[in-house]
Amino acid sequence: MPRGTRTILLAALLLALALPAGAAARFDSLVVHKAAKARTWVVKGAGFGHGVGMSQYGAYGYAKHGFKYDQILTHYYTGTTIGTTADRSVRVLLRDGARSVAFRGAGSACGAGLSPKKGYVAKRKGSGVVVRNKKGRRIARCGAAMTAAGSPTVSVGGKGTYRGSLEVRASGSALQAINVVEIEDYARGVVAEESPASWPIEALKAQAVAVRSYALSTGIRSGSFDLYDDTRSQAYGGVAAETAKTDQAVAATRLQVVLYAGKIAQTFFFSTSGGHTENNELSSLGFGQPPVPYLRGVDDPFEADAGSPYEHWKRKFSIGRMNSALRSIGLRGKLKNVVVTQRGTSPRIVHANLVGTGGTVTVDGPDLRSALGLPDTWAFFKKK
Repeated sequence: MPRGTRTILLAALLLALALPAGAAARFDSLVVHKAAKARTWVVKGAGFGHGVGMSQYGAYGYAKHGFKYDQILTHYYTGTTIGTTADRSVRVLLRDGARSVAFRGAGSACGAGLSPKKGYVAKRKGSGVVVRNKKGRRIARCGAAMTAAGSPTVSVGGKGTYRGSLEVRASGSALQAINVVEIEDYARGVVAEESPASWPIEALKAQAVAVRSYALSTGIRSGSFDLYDDTRSQAYGGVAAETAKTDQAVAATRLQVVLYAGKIAQTFFFSTSGGHTENNELSSLGFGQPPVPYLRGVDDPFEADAGSPYEHWKRKFSIGRMNSALRSIGLRGKLKNVVVTQRGTSPRIVHANLVGTGGTVTVDGPDLRSALGLPDTWAFFKKK
């Protein structure tokens, strides 16, 4: 035994012998108590995302087990059918608040002919928009909006290349850049951004129909655009996002949408369910909102075969970090316990009590998830 270790043990023994019997017992008890004192909170859970509608990894699992895309969709969207819609365009916001928008690939803008091989810049001029060439010479005065079209694709500086036309509008003191694109070309630019192109074709077909349905049912309808090009709507990468396999999925489901009671359903989707999806009104998607008949929680039996890293997860928090995070949603004093008082159709937390040294406060599951940065509201808490 090292000499330093013998010295420490001897000092501890002498201290214990120097104390009265009762005091020595209390000392021993104190040592044991300190060793057993909880140092961390452990949170175990499942799933990733809001939990409503189609689980993308679940769709992958269904496809691996031989299910077709329409079977996948009607499983996740209760009481729906697959139908078709008319061809139409959507307006996707690419930039907002820009001082200028550089572009190339257009054949015309505001009545002026352009060379698709050359670059141009749309700039704000008074209350309207003007088009200038790279040398700064004005090519066209456009009024409140410029539309650049006449070529298969238009490239927007710093963003990417897009099918359809580019619209640049005066907005406040700046400019908005909007891609006006047919719904099928829009879907081509979304599917591979939302699901890996390596996935089974039936899962990609399900994603294509969900993308199309979501876009046509969920538009922002702000007056100037319908959709964002990011996860506020759906991730849209334009031409750069297109792949042969995802294009195949879009083409095979051309103009098909999910219908409920004759109307296009709002087909929310997310990454991983953990084995069961959730009712919209009990989830972090639409907490407290009216129930939507086709957004009911359903069993997700094949997701475990899809290999999602979020099928089950665990997070650890120090006592201090836990206290600090939960004070932002009302924790009183130091956290003693998290008592879940209501779970949804899945084990996702709807309401919980934060029991603190200063009292108890009730919080919603989505607020608890947000405060702690958890992947999902499907969570169980234990102090260790």
